[in-house]
Amino acid sequence: MSSPKLLLPPEYVQKATQRIKKAKDEVTLICMMITEDPGTDQVINALCEAAQRGVTVSVAADVFTYGEFGGHFVPLKYYTKKSRTTTHMAKKLAAAGVKFTWLGRFSLLPFTGRTHTKALVVDDTIYSFGGVNLDDDSLSFTDYMFEYKNHKIAHQVRDSIKRLVAADDDNFAYRNHSYYYEGLGTILFDGGFQGNSLIYRRACQLSKEADTILFVSQYCPVGKLGRILRNKETKLYFNQPTNTNNKINAFIIRTGMFLSGQKTLYTRSTYLHAKFMIFTMPNGEKIALTGSHNFLYAGVLLGTREIALETNNKKVIDQLEGFFKKHVK
Repeated sequence: MSSPKLLLPPEYVQKATQRIKKAKDEVTLICMMITEDPGTDQVINALCEAAQRGVTVSVAADVFTYGEFGGHFVPLKYYTKKSRTTTHMAKKLAAAGVKFTWLGRFSLLPFTGRTHTKALVVDDTIYSFGGVNLDDDSLSFTDYMFEYKNHKIAHQVRDSIKRLVAADDDNFAYRNHSYYYEGLGTILFDGGFQGNSLIYRRACQLSKEADTILFVSQYCPVGKLGRILRNKETKLYFNQPTNTNNKINAFIIRTGMFLSGQKTLYTRSTYLHAKFMIFTMPNGEKIALTGSHNFLYAGVLLGTREIALETNNKKVIDQLEGFFKKHVK
């Protein structure tokens, strides 16, 4: 595969399922939210079948899943119907031989220390650099993942995932780090240090240098990035407060718009969950930053773990621009 291929959420699930069914050596999955429902049961079943035929399968997801399904401040959040289904799914995976890990168990507050990374590695193929979680609602959002086949990159991303999971198990953050690959770009990882985000710093730096910027995210940009974007020729696309999937997100967006004075150009009804920025530099070069990071400063302060790709690969940028024109603009 010469360059990453952008997949919409249903296509990602379909392709990932097919790839897992053919896996020979190892499958590694990390995401923020996962459950078994009509949209994801094919993936869960494929993971179980792979483990049962001897493939090494590891799955890690954040306990934020239970807060999203049962209410972040509800004492009985683990006992709602959807939460019970999720618990059953975790037991089903473990019984099949999958190494399943809930991340963020030691976090004192619902929104601190979250693992927001989304990546699936099946042998030498990686699915990442987008924002798709594995539950029915998430599969209906405006979002994407990239599929890319490369043995070296798959190995290094899998290694980074394992180190993030091990660090969480010991209740500490893993170091921020990045890898550069000729022809693709730089893969950046935020390890979970509160107030320290490699991806956010890079977004700020590129914004300072760019002539024009296309910004797409769930949320209104505030903090340092928001101040930079106010002084640049920027097209901002984020959800309207009335377009959000819950009251907490509506509050975050309203607060961001109030503090920054920014407005959104996004007018569609589908919930926008994609996160990318395209920077046009003074020499005409375009650079994209795409991944799991919402470019929200609150996430930096809370120490979320993230993954992103910085690239000037024309084929990747063309796909992002095509996605923007068809699904966002």
